[in-house]
Amino acid sequence: MTDHTRTPGDLGRRIAQRRESLGLSREQLAGRARIDSGYLGYLEENAASPSAGTVDRLAAALETSSEELLGAAVEPSPEHSRVPAPPRLEKLDADECVRLVSPGGVGRVAFDSPTGPLILPVNYVMHDGAVLLRTAFGGPLDRNLRTGVEGVDFKVAFEVDHIDEARRQGWSVLIRGAAHHISSERERAAVTTVDVDPWAGGERELYIRITPVEISGRRIHRT
Repeated sequence: MTDHTRTPGDLGRRIAQRRESLGLSREQLAGRARIDSGYLGYLEENAASPSAGTVDRLAAALETSSEELLGAAVEPSPEHSRVPAPPRLEKLDADECVRLVSPGGVGRVAFDSPTGPLILPVNYVMHDGAVLLRTAFGGPLDRNLRTGVEGVDFKVAFEVDHIDEARRQGWSVLIRGAAHHISSERERAAVTTVDVDPWAGGERELYIRITPVEISGRRIHRT
């Protein structure tokens, strides 16, 4: 089983601090906010971008406002109170991109389907330098990403990002490569013990590996 470095974002830290100040467990807060406790743990421990509805429910459960959780109400430091810092767009090298996505979590797979372009959110981990997904047989990633020719795989794009909407900054990483359906006994033996846990649950025994042929990324700073 692969260990993953946890990198909580600003939102996750605020949620955890407020929850602890109220004396709530994760399970209690998850119940109040009507979200899965495992997802709450992910939000607290990773740089994540939940929906506005999720943030609103968490804010209500934590007896605070969405603005407080997102950091919009944080007082600016004196050196930044007069002149806002201008944005700075930075291109990321491959090593920094890999470092950012290495903790695993949630990404998006983009590909051409018979009905047009399709983008799907997926849970993933990085394993032996490749992106590893686990999905269901017969699902969109199974039906649309098989060429029918042995040794020939469809090319896909895989994207991961972290966005801080309150500060209008963040980063994104784009990985391009072939989506290989792991089918042989030897290949399956190498990945079945890897900790990739789809949130959707159910029977998801199809493993797909995306081996990068191109890695790029960007980061927007306001510091």
